[in-house]
Amino acid sequence: MMSRDSPAAGPAGIGRRELLAAAGVSVSGALAGCSGILAAEGNQINIAGSSTVFPVTEAIASAYTQDNPTTNISLSKTGSGGGFGNFFCVGRTDINNASRAIAEAEEEQCGNNDVTPIEFPVATDALTVVVNPDADFVDCLTVEQLRQIWRADGADRWSDIDDSFPDAELELYGAATTSGTFDYFKEEIVGEETNHRGDYYATEQDRTIVQGVQGSESAMGYFGFSYYSENPDSVKAVAVDNGDGCVEPSLETAQRGEYTPLTRDLYIYVAKESLADPTVRDFVRYYMEQTTSDLIAEIGYVPLNEEKQAENIDKLESNIDEVTA
Repeated sequence: MMSRDSPAAGPAGIGRRELLAAAGVSVSGALAGCSGILAAEGNQINIAGSSTVFPVTEAIASAYTQDNPTTNISLSKTGSGGGFGNFFCVGRTDINNASRAIAEAEEEQCGNNDVTPIEFPVATDALTVVVNPDADFVDCLTVEQLRQIWRADGADRWSDIDDSFPDAELELYGAATTSGTFDYFKEEIVGEETNHRGDYYATEQDRTIVQGVQGSESAMGYFGFSYYSENPDSVKAVAVDNGDGCVEPSLETAQRGEYTPLTRDLYIYVAKESLADPTVRDFVRYYMEQTTSDLIAEIGYVPLNEEKQAENIDKLESNIDEVTA
């Protein structure tokens, strides 16, 4: 097995791209050549980062530009870490989607480039492990079994995990190392003291993981719940046993805190300096208004409660006041 990256594919991706093109949202694999926050002109907003948060920002950007057709939003999947390190913290984007909190080294990089990141939680995710629908031998795995599969020098065959499983080679698909999903999965499943295995198909394109798992009865992958909810007939979600029995990933189990340890917060980070731009601050206000809406649940994540939304709005307005004073 080896790492590879592939472009998004499939009818769902094509339809969404057509919708975004009509709405004035450009979706790209990278933001090469974008002007960024230091030289942005007119009604331009540049966003990179997490593929997990991407569907949320994509949908909100589409809705926003339908009402604000003169605004152009450039949106790219680079992974949380790739977005922070290559775009946001060097002043090339206004917003970074993130499926984990910003790291200390990234905050330092931002500071060295006079970029002040403001954190806004926007949803809750049930990070989901998936297998092929025909893999009827597995419906639930313990955290320790997942660790055996995904740690460096881990299991090579399904039968290494359980004698009742087929003697078939594991075919693994997962997040690239620049991804916040990779970081979170490594911390919660593999463990901080152990390396995540490197011999798997690594990609920022979650639909590539869907296609890979769909194509092999021996395959397994992991990604945000939104991508599973888009493809429930193509892949099968695996319940996780963290010591209290098997719990299936769902919006309900994530909201109740039962799906552990793979329930996590999702974020956007906004460059405080970008809030001096009326277009950026208007879009971020709109974004915050949508975080309690049914739109979040329709995408496949748990919306914020009104208390957390109010905290976000208060934080946003306080920072807007500071940059516009």
